[in-house]
Amino acid sequence: MIQQDLRGSRLSGANHKSLTTYETGLRQFSIYTGDPLASADAALAESPEFVMAHVLRAYLHLMGTEPAGLPIAEASLNAADHLPASRQEKGHLTAIRHLTHGRWQAASQVLEDVAIENPNDLLALQAGHLVDFFRGDARMLRDRIARVLPQWLPATPGYHAMLGMHAFGLEEMGQYSEAEASGRRAVECEPCDIWAQHAVAHVCDMQGRHRDGIAWMEDNAARWPDDCFFAIHNWWHLALYYLDLGIIDKVLALYDGPIYGTRSRIVLDMVDATAMLWRLHLRGIDVGNRWTAIADAWEPLADAGNYAFNDMHATMAFVGAGRPQAIIRVLETQKLAMTEAGDNAMFTRDVGDPATRAIQAFGEGHYAETVSLLRGVRNIASRFGGSHAQRDVLDLTLIEAALRSGQQALARALAAERAAVKPASPLARLFLTRAATLSLAA
Repeated sequence: MIQQDLRGSRLSGANHKSLTTYETGLRQFSIYTGDPLASADAALAESPEFVMAHVLRAYLHLMGTEPAGLPIAEASLNAADHLPASRQEKGHLTAIRHLTHGRWQAASQVLEDVAIENPNDLLALQAGHLVDFFRGDARMLRDRIARVLPQWLPATPGYHAMLGMHAFGLEEMGQYSEAEASGRRAVECEPCDIWAQHAVAHVCDMQGRHRDGIAWMEDNAARWPDDCFFAIHNWWHLALYYLDLGIIDKVLALYDGPIYGTRSRIVLDMVDATAMLWRLHLRGIDVGNRWTAIADAWEPLADAGNYAFNDMHATMAFVGAGRPQAIIRVLETQKLAMTEAGDNAMFTRDVGDPATRAIQAFGEGHYAETVSLLRGVRNIASRFGGSHAQRDVLDLTLIEAALRSGQQALARALAAERAAVKPASPLARLFLTRAATLSLAA
């Protein structure tokens, strides 16, 4: 008997028991909670020829940009490649093959086609959405979901995830009121939908609504399960609000607690921890020995060269910890990455390499060089992935470098630009004051 998932997609090689376990994994993945990998493995233990369980296992090892995940994903692909599969399932396998070879754009388009033909394929939509995020493709973050939403009913399992993903895409496209409405509705449907929670957090950040953001996050934090593997990022968003308000003791408490108290070696967690310390560094705040632990975590990945966005954050940690040799390792690896096949060559060439060198220059006190490098990339920074909130670190570094290098006109212009976008932001007002003081001193 051919099995189907709860949304009507055929599942080759599954039986009733493995299907149930697989659905558990899909739900865990959709709310970033529990251990979806264990669920995929359990489904495969029951049904070794279950194609989509192999697919889920592969995606879970690919969507964290972990270098160690690539060979495991390839093994899952190889295990499924010879199995009988539907056209839909073969599309997933093709997307995974592209991802294991670093072809993010090609994988995105394959998953786009899978979802166009199968608009209720939750895994294709979520995997595609994450690929869009890692490519920094705001339009597809929104439109991949928007084009299939009419095919989803509120009673369809996973409907909350569609609303949450759409909310994030709307936010990245600057449609803030629509994004907030969709994100809040998703959380109403599923209080544990932490991706939707994070979409609304982004809206509050982009609009400079720090107090609203704090209330939204703190009022809902109790709903985040203890085994939520995306919670660190949401705690990071909460810390961003406090940082902009200048409540530094709260920022440090969040850092030492839920953000990096566990000393996670998961790359996405390391990115958040590093980005927060760098923002504190830009404010001239002494973070003590906190740089040491995060730099230690990045050291084994200095030669990874698989995702330029990570390289830049590793360099921040090495600057903070005073490890110039590790920075050289990153830059040498990036030179090699720019010569290789796969989309990371473009990510690195267009944004990653100049951004990384800008961070190095800032650490060495070469602020004018930092300005020169960042001005060339900040308007195209989406090409190496991340969200607007994450890439804001480039603008913050640019403003600080302009101030420190005494470029009064540029500093004044950049400060005014930021204040126009976030007029209620204390940090934006501080930049205006510092730029004005710089002008008077000149």
